[in-house]
Amino acid sequence: MKNRGMVPTTAKKTRLCISPMASSAVAESPSSSRADLYKKVLEAARDKFTQEISFQSKDKDISLAKALLYVAAEDEAFLAFNREIDVCSLHNERRDTSSFSDGQGWDSLEGMPMAGKNINEWLVELDTIAKEVEAELVSRDIGCHLTEVLNAVNKVLFELRGFKRSPVIVDSKCSYLHTVLSSRCSSAILLSVIYIEVCRGLNLTIVGSRVGEEFLIWPPTGNPEELFKVTCGHSLFGVVNGKCVDDPRSKASDINSHSLLGLDIATNRDIIGIALANLIRLYWKRASRSNHGLMLTSPLRSVDKSVEKLKNDGSSETPLLRPQELSLAIMASERLLILQPHNWCLRRDYGMMLYYKKEYEPAVQELSICMAFAPEEEAQVLEPFVEKLHLMRLEATWKSLGQKGGRLTIL
Repeated sequence: MKNRGMVPTTAKKTRLCISPMASSAVAESPSSSRADLYKKVLEAARDKFTQEISFQSKDKDISLAKALLYVAAEDEAFLAFNREIDVCSLHNERRDTSSFSDGQGWDSLEGMPMAGKNINEWLVELDTIAKEVEAELVSRDIGCHLTEVLNAVNKVLFELRGFKRSPVIVDSKCSYLHTVLSSRCSSAILLSVIYIEVCRGLNLTIVGSRVGEEFLIWPPTGNPEELFKVTCGHSLFGVVNGKCVDDPRSKASDINSHSLLGLDIATNRDIIGIALANLIRLYWKRASRSNHGLMLTSPLRSVDKSVEKLKNDGSSETPLLRPQELSLAIMASERLLILQPHNWCLRRDYGMMLYYKKEYEPAVQELSICMAFAPEEEAQVLEPFVEKLHLMRLEATWKSLGQKGGRLTIL
């Protein structure tokens, strides 16, 4: 069985700018060694993610599991950091002189537990599943014919382990690799990642492609007809990819042995990008829950009115969003921009999220960069909004002149 390799326990320390909300909280929060530790994990996780998906590496050498576990570790550390700040604040409000217990039992990214296991242990979990597939093949006393191996993988994942696809993602547990491995409930893309990684441990290549709203996977084969052969009411392709292949409302139902060969194969970077885009959608939906129908680009449609209002009465209205969920959406967007730095649409959305968080200066910077890449008609839509943001930045500066004594950042 192929060994996917463990994460080194030591790594060169690099400085990484984390999201503005997290970094400002570090600067202004009460002192806490645990908060400092989570800050270091935040930086280390982003740095490791950036190294894993670096364009200096060949795409085939990128580990989907490692990259997505680094994503999970950063977000877990961010949430833990916020909880720690809340504890520190409560401790200070009560003027409690008792000392904090800092016994963590770990002191680095690689040691941080997530749902009971650290990154290395979750990688071992994927290897364990692959070993269970090997044991299933041995128990059947069969060879390594492609269909037999896939049937064994299907039995272990879907019958013995009980993995299930969640058709609608409302729970973040379905959107992170470690919680999917723990809960067995998964988004389609992460279940595909698990399938790909388990088969990689068996030296079996699995490829995938985006088809409409679905992500389909299959093994490259010179005889694709065998994937669509129906046995006991189901084809092998259908078992691997779920109910979407039989749903006439889904484009996946149009795929057959002939059209399969014409699909564009997703790279590892593409797959990681899809997972990150899902996180952005999930957390934006959560952040804007109290503003029904609010879209990232909604302010661009009413920019003239808001600019005029700002000029007349000096006020600006930005919808109130859930700050923690908004920060998580921004963090996912930052990581996706590392993968797709020239994606003007993604950079526009990132800039708009910074606007909603009232980080006007970086929002101006990102949207200005976006205008350089965007089509002319889109740049013309953005230009007046960026001018508005310049005014809002000045307004925020004026208001801060009388607040030099310190301010509170709420996470």
